[in-house]
Amino acid sequence: MNIDLLLALIFYGVIILYISKNKSRFQFQGKLVAIYRTKIGLKLMDKIAKKFPKTLHVLGLLSIITGFAGMGFIFYWLFKGTFDLVMMSGAAPAVAPVLPGLKVIPGLPILSFMHWILAILVIAVIHEFSHGIYARLYKVKVKSSGLALFGPILAAFVEPDEKQLTKKNRRVQLSVFSAGPFSNILTGFLFILLMSQVTLPLYNAAYEGDGIVVHDLIEGYPMENAGLETPFKIIELNNQEVNDFSDFLNSTSNVLPGDEVDLKTDKGAVSFVAAANPDNTSKGFMGVSNFELARIPKGEVVEKYGAFVPPTMQWIHMLFFWLWIVSWGVGLFNLLPLGPVDGGRMLLSGLERVTTKKRAHRIWKIVSLTCLLLIFINMAPFLWKLFLFLIKPVMFLVALV
Repeated sequence: MNIDLLLALIFYGVIILYISKNKSRFQFQGKLVAIYRTKIGLKLMDKIAKKFPKTLHVLGLLSIITGFAGMGFIFYWLFKGTFDLVMMSGAAPAVAPVLPGLKVIPGLPILSFMHWILAILVIAVIHEFSHGIYARLYKVKVKSSGLALFGPILAAFVEPDEKQLTKKNRRVQLSVFSAGPFSNILTGFLFILLMSQVTLPLYNAAYEGDGIVVHDLIEGYPMENAGLETPFKIIELNNQEVNDFSDFLNSTSNVLPGDEVDLKTDKGAVSFVAAANPDNTSKGFMGVSNFELARIPKGEVVEKYGAFVPPTMQWIHMLFFWLWIVSWGVGLFNLLPLGPVDGGRMLLSGLERVTTKKRAHRIWKIVSLTCLLLIFINMAPFLWKLFLFLIKPVMFLVALV
């Protein structure tokens, strides 16, 4: 049974049932967008803004500086990543959708549905709540807060009075716009700290290494022709047990170009001749990439605390891992100089400060369209895979007919 799929069906089933019974509380835009407005959190935003004004003013200035620095960084990253994707064979896209059940980002584990929905909800609430706090700090009315569904994607929002906000000076506008991404970047650091100091030690205490899982093979190198399909788990290398990364590094460190390598995996044993490492020709090279450590629960932990403890530790650790990844991903994406997102609004406000309104809007549109084009190019490989996945059943039915 696919537990992840079952949880997704239950979650969306409950959502659809609630919406169908409370249609009057929702505002619908088309058939895929449902908005649920509330007043939840508005008093707390006001309370925080009144209690810590000096601290918030300092953080507001820091968020503006961080926002423009992050905008430059993420635009450069997107531009360089797109150039590499187009010009270099095998380069990974600079941006990719973070969706449950799909391995679209090399080097990252597959995201489970519950981790995805919890991470999106927590990070969206932090992001929007921060916008609300800064709106109230500068006496801008927050008309509502709430949740929204964009198809299957859950989001949170706050709704400042835009007319009041546009009458405020540039620094106030920039503080409100940058507050959301800045809060995501800060909380990303918090999740790293909690993960490294709390969840990772607990996870390591509950699990031990059980081999190296290889997900990709490098074209033109020995492992590609060894006859193994990825993913596979390396158990022994040249008769040395491989339980963790330390074992793997020790067993490969003495392999020279031209040496015969005997590899034992969970999909059978193979032998091949090592090639020269492209970065250091004096070292042997197999041609494996995108590998991770396989783990199994420690017997003494299971015996003492029960079989449920290691999986629980793993689940909590992965939740904090994804909270970190999605925090930075959402924060940096929102700093892109793109249309209505926070970075786009910051760019337009900044341009209007240094040039005419007409010219500012022209530059803003050009930069936004450039960002959209770069994002589309990076998303093209994923969209193509999605198209092939969706068309397979159709082609199968056509073949039957």
